[in-house]
Amino acid sequence: MALPFLFEFWAMDHQLPPSGDWRTWVILGGRGAGKTRAGAEWVRSQVEGARPLDKGRARRLALVAETLDQARDVIIFGDSGIMACSPPDRRPIWESTRRRLVWPNGATAQIFSAHDPESLRGPQFDGAWCDELAKWRNAQSTWDMLQFSLRLGDDPRQCVTTTPRNVPVLKTLLAAPSTVSTHAPTSANRANLADSFLAEVTARYAGTRLGRQELDGVLVDGIDGALWRDADFTTTQVDTAPELDRIVVAVDPPVTGHKKSDSCGIVVAGVTLRGDPQEWRAYVLADYTIQGQSPTTWANIAVQAYHDWRADRIVAEVNQGGDLVEAVLRQIDPAVSYRAVRASRGKSARAEPVAALYEQGRVFHLRGLAELEDQMCQMTPQGYFGAGSPDRVDALVWALSDLMLTPSSVARPRFRVL
Repeated sequence: MALPFLFEFWAMDHQLPPSGDWRTWVILGGRGAGKTRAGAEWVRSQVEGARPLDKGRARRLALVAETLDQARDVIIFGDSGIMACSPPDRRPIWESTRRRLVWPNGATAQIFSAHDPESLRGPQFDGAWCDELAKWRNAQSTWDMLQFSLRLGDDPRQCVTTTPRNVPVLKTLLAAPSTVSTHAPTSANRANLADSFLAEVTARYAGTRLGRQELDGVLVDGIDGALWRDADFTTTQVDTAPELDRIVVAVDPPVTGHKKSDSCGIVVAGVTLRGDPQEWRAYVLADYTIQGQSPTTWANIAVQAYHDWRADRIVAEVNQGGDLVEAVLRQIDPAVSYRAVRASRGKSARAEPVAALYEQGRVFHLRGLAELEDQMCQMTPQGYFGAGSPDRVDALVWALSDLMLTPSSVARPRFRVL
């Protein structure tokens, strides 16, 4: 009877607290990755002693969720909640009128709602479990009030279980030196999930920014005032492109070709040119960007993409490489159609007209371009706020500029069936 309740025997690595001196343990995970079970078992490890009536390391805990209903229905009585995880001789009693659990050894845990941060003003605790912190409506205020209440015992600690979202409270928490974190995607817990669920959500969301957040459990960053936002891609993503009139492969070569070089941005895009120019629609088809490779390697990839997509042209920025860019491409295929472009304005200035095309609903993405979309969401009018250089975005801008914003776009359409 004891084995099902020995969580250390069954747990996955991300469900076990890290060793060391920390104040906050953040468990980041995709939907269904086992975060709730990990939080419930951590509470058990804090309040339970060696025997049912022995004291544990914590005596008074706060259990905080978005609402009181969610605290009760998920944290307390959920399928992976505290009651379901507790063995019969250690199972706490739920006192509904006082909104708290009481264990046989006298330890207690009270539930709180993030809708009411002030309810945490006054009580004091030696531990806390916060569920889905990243979606709390009053996240910062609630979190601040909780920190002031964690003042009992020698070493008050807290566990945070959440699917990541780009919110300040979570980003600040993860950056704190007293925070440790573990992480797992939804697929890590596939043994406890319906096969049809995993197949459906993977087919629908894999390779998208939403999928990176909700399935991979990755904190997808974004910048205030960015030219593109997460929400933009919920309406731009499509499963297939229509018959396209022109296709280009855009290349943004790095200055050098070693392991620490910037990436070589390689993006494929196409356009429909029928009707009035305001009715033209562009489709971003693929991202072949690579990092730390020789010019011959990225040129091979660009030329292969040119043939695979039956493209009309390779467009390459030559500010850094000059004639060498064309030379290395023609070493691979002397007959490749090629156009050199030079940047006379900064990256942000070049990107803004392309961002306007998105605002007009004239650009769509095939699924699977999450890394490109990540970079796009960190490009602002003041510059790029991500790490390194925005090589994917640069290639995207050159592709869409050639297709939609330059005179070459009005060339006679050459229809094809992909």
